[in-house]
Amino acid sequence: MTALLMTGFPGFLGSALLPRLLARRPQTRAVCLVQGRYLESAVERIRELEVTDPQTTGRIELVAGDVTLPGLGLSPEVRSSLDAVTEVWHLAAVYDLHVAHELARNVNVGGTANVLELCWSLPSPPRLQYVSTCYVSGTHEGEFSEDALDQGQAFRNHYEATKFTAELLVRQAMHRGLPATIYRPGIVVGDSETGETQKFDGPYFFASFLQRQGPVAFVPRLADPDRVRVYLVPRDFVVAAMDELSVLEGSAGRTYALADPQAPTARELVDAFADRLGKRVVWVPMFAGLARTAIDTIPGVSRLLGLPGELVDYFASPTTYSTANTRQDLAGTGVACPAFSDYVDRLLDFMVEHPEISSRAMV
Repeated sequence: MTALLMTGFPGFLGSALLPRLLARRPQTRAVCLVQGRYLESAVERIRELEVTDPQTTGRIELVAGDVTLPGLGLSPEVRSSLDAVTEVWHLAAVYDLHVAHELARNVNVGGTANVLELCWSLPSPPRLQYVSTCYVSGTHEGEFSEDALDQGQAFRNHYEATKFTAELLVRQAMHRGLPATIYRPGIVVGDSETGETQKFDGPYFFASFLQRQGPVAFVPRLADPDRVRVYLVPRDFVVAAMDELSVLEGSAGRTYALADPQAPTARELVDAFADRLGKRVVWVPMFAGLARTAIDTIPGVSRLLGLPGELVDYFASPTTYSTANTRQDLAGTGVACPAFSDYVDRLLDFMVEHPEISSRAMV
């Protein structure tokens, strides 16, 4: 029996993706690299999967480790047991716009380098499935293609910068002969059918910002809201797309933007949120830099608004994303990104019904 190695379990994407991978690969077992502090959560998640997805029973092994450590922090005995690995899914990363530089670099860049080192140390180079982000584009103006990477762009935060550097490492490994596929999700939100999510960040901060206001909500107009697009993408589409593309002949060496080809404009997003929350919107012209400075420097403003300064930049982003590779290779599979208008209400209903969920990320 062959094995696949996954990092990032039991995270938001990994938890939903793993049962699909095992269903499609009946002769494969999964080895999940998990930090010690998440082992209990991972064990509980496996128990849940064995109920909802019986094909996973007895096929998931947890190993304690850490992507930031040399050799992934694995003991020699565990490392030798990985020689049967033919596929590596690297999902582990810090998905946090205000992450500190050292943490972002250790996890996103160092973690990717250590995973690549493991790949090269195996008896045969495995197929690497690597999860990047659309936002390796940084501040690029105009359309950013799936085959583009270094366009001389600047970066708005350490998350973007370190994911860019990590993808560079993966592309260098591809040029050396490692068979790899790169997936670039947009801003991942909850399930399009249920609204379920693991944390409320990104656009959820903006929904909270609207919630905190009265019947009339004042929204900063940071750029033309009819031109700026917000690239939300529901988890179920991201997972289904990666599952399909990972076994597609010819997908090795390809990069896929897992984003909505008809992403909502900033105005469409704000109007949809406001409508569901029962608010009337008044747009207030404001420079993005001024708004960011006020939130970042005036004590209490970020907490009062429920809006981190880092989010402001994405409502004035000059970038759009091509999804040509994704649409071409998913054609005929039945997998397509659902329209924002079809699922936005479910996202907000889930948020309102689950105030106990926070914005805290797994790291």
